[in-house]
Amino acid sequence: MPHEFEVSHEIELDASPEEVWQAIAEGPGIDSWFMGHTELEPREGGRGTQTFGGDFTMGSTVTAWEPGKRLAYRGDANPEDGTFMAFEYLIEGREGGSTVLRFVHNGFLGDDWESEYDALKIGDLQYLNKLAAYLKHFRGRISTHNLMLWGPQAPHAQAWAAFQDVLGLTGGITAGDRVTITLDGVAPEEGVVEWVTDPGAFIGVRTGDGLYMFIHGQGTVVVEHHAYTDIDGQTLEQSWQGWLAKTFAQSS
Repeated sequence: MPHEFEVSHEIELDASPEEVWQAIAEGPGIDSWFMGHTELEPREGGRGTQTFGGDFTMGSTVTAWEPGKRLAYRGDANPEDGTFMAFEYLIEGREGGSTVLRFVHNGFLGDDWESEYDALKIGDLQYLNKLAAYLKHFRGRISTHNLMLWGPQAPHAQAWAAFQDVLGLTGGITAGDRVTITLDGVAPEEGVVEWVTDPGAFIGVRTGDGLYMFIHGQGTVVVEHHAYTDIDGQTLEQSWQGWLAKTFAQSS
């Protein structure tokens, strides 16, 4: 039986309402911080698609389109059980050029709704943190290459230790830490930790021309990256795939 849910968050962003709108309502802007690839028809009643992992696509319909003020869309219902998700962004400009964004995520979840709801409460906020980092440091720049790789299931302690290791840290991970990302096959990258959420293990890292998010969610290891300059995306992807395979070989 479907279970109704609602998650809401509010965040202040270092950007104008127009800049926030570009980041949440235009395909290239969305792809510059959100997961996967998004296309959105710019009108109420327009169709949208979100593609994850290259082969899984979700369809949606725009239910509100007020540029610079309000965007809402509702995902297509699951034909098997009627579950769906809907999203709403409410934009309010503030003095000094900043913007307050209120995000509402609701709909109906399936039988495993309690664990799904707990994951959404944590996960939704991480993407708002990622949006905030993007608008603060890379505002107006469009991602040239996106990476979203799913690794294996792994224990939390193993994932956390692996994240510390690849970032060149010991003794924990804290917002503001300077890091050096070291992978086989690519040059080391200097960066800084933008935010950390634990439990849940979400780590946002900003480099000179990119934004990473390392995730250990519902037991699965995930690496996301957005590049804001021309890079060899194939080589970077192969390097991260190799890291996942080698680091979590005993977990897969």
